[in-house]
Amino acid sequence: MKHSFSMSYFNDKFAAEQIAAEYVNFEIPSIREFKTILKTHPNLKGLNVTIPYKEQVIPYLDQLSENAQLIGAVNVIKIERSKGKIKKLTGFNSDIIGFKKSIEPLLQSHHRKALVLGTGGSAKAIFYGLWQLGITPTYVAREKQSDAVLTYDELNAQDMAAHTVVVNCTPVGMWPHVDERPKIPYEYLTKEHLLYDLLYNPNETLFMKSGAEHGAVVKNGLEMLLLQAFASWEFWQN
Repeated sequence: MKHSFSMSYFNDKFAAEQIAAEYVNFEIPSIREFKTILKTHPNLKGLNVTIPYKEQVIPYLDQLSENAQLIGAVNVIKIERSKGKIKKLTGFNSDIIGFKKSIEPLLQSHHRKALVLGTGGSAKAIFYGLWQLGITPTYVAREKQSDAVLTYDELNAQDMAAHTVVVNCTPVGMWPHVDERPKIPYEYLTKEHLLYDLLYNPNETLFMKSGAEHGAVVKNGLEMLLLQAFASWEFWQN
């Protein structure tokens, strides 16, 4: 459960607001270590959860928020204690909040359908976030998983014309592999398209560069990351 951005963001926040707290990273080899973290850190108030544990952590929790239950993935855990013992573990999903707030100002009336690249925990949050924004999403994966999921090899000019929002929820193109990009047919992109990459390192991925070359509007995931951090803090405080 590792995220360098969250650690620096929250520790800077604690220092600036004189909050007696510390944000630390727990890099664990297996979700089975989750209980050990809780047991050995009795002052722990909350957690952020990152890939690959957003779905695996759910069986360890007592309650899920409505969004987390709908999505089937958790990236925020609130820990409630009573007399030193854990009373309740509640799972939330702040990815969907950060994504919706970040992409909404860019949406136009012609943005009616979207391709969601990837099918993991983050992709699920994006999928339902798009639904809540009135956009019909479709998953894209490397292999055929069901009739409702397209593969990269299946994407054609008609698919790209219909789906004018494309969201990369995969790690393809992340530093240091900056010369890689998801295998969509970029030649069919136009100025009507919006390409959103959940990645933010590098600041402009090859996915984004390729979209911009065809006139598409592009955005990375840094603002989403910041907004989901705001939401995490709200969940822990309430």
